[in-house]
Amino acid sequence: MKLGIVTDSTCDIPKYIVEQYELEVVPSILIIDGKEYVDGKDISREEFYKRLPSLRTQPTTASPSIGDFSARYETLLARGCEHILSIHAAGALTSILNIARQAAKDFSNRVTCVDSTSLSLGLGFQVLAAAEAAEMGLQAALDAVKSTHKRLHVSAALDTMEYVKRSGRIPATVAMLGGLLSIKPLVELTNGEVKAIAAVRTTRQANKRMLKFLLEGGELEKLAILHTGAEPRAKEFLNQLMQTASQSVPRDILMVNVTTVIGTHVGPNGLGFAAVRK
Repeated sequence: MKLGIVTDSTCDIPKYIVEQYELEVVPSILIIDGKEYVDGKDISREEFYKRLPSLRTQPTTASPSIGDFSARYETLLARGCEHILSIHAAGALTSILNIARQAAKDFSNRVTCVDSTSLSLGLGFQVLAAAEAAEMGLQAALDAVKSTHKRLHVSAALDTMEYVKRSGRIPATVAMLGGLLSIKPLVELTNGEVKAIAAVRTTRQANKRMLKFLLEGGELEKLAILHTGAEPRAKEFLNQLMQTASQSVPRDILMVNVTTVIGTHVGPNGLGFAAVRK
């Protein structure tokens, strides 16, 4: 069975890997001062994070349309795919998955939609697991996604609470931390739910705590260091990781400036990771 794979732009998979696996990535929409930008096309991530602190109004986001998904499904079927696996951002946090499912209804059970319950490379690593198993068929790809999901750990250290409070997309228990002076919250994303796991007062303390969280649980099969316009911070974190535990991390570590439609809700200068345990 020839299997096509579709995802959305919150997956944060680098372009060269998207091309390597011939993935179809449906972009979301970023809205700044009433103007729409196609995620990953109309505005660079570097430009966005440079502009974000000075914007007077909070940018907003919009999901792709049903037609956007239908067009990708039609393209893959026209290429000879017998079935399509469509894997998307956490359904509890965005309407993307629901829209993909609505589009799939028109394709006579030839499209299987999956809730990754994650974001960024938490989603991306599940998509890549499916892509690596695609030649063995749909069930093998689904099994690979399930295995990756079970071993996934996604955490982030936010530099400020301002953006997540504005977005309204986090639980009250996390938002409450914003009332504390100079607090930098650490959160994890588990099964579509954002949970507060710690709170510190300095970036240095946050990095140290994040490193501890990352190294808990043993060796890593895959790792992506994530940041929101904070490459120097991400590089410093990587250096600390390699000095501390170079033998327990994978050879190829991705470093990703997180996509704009996630960053608008997280804010600039954030640090995170998506890890898959061995």
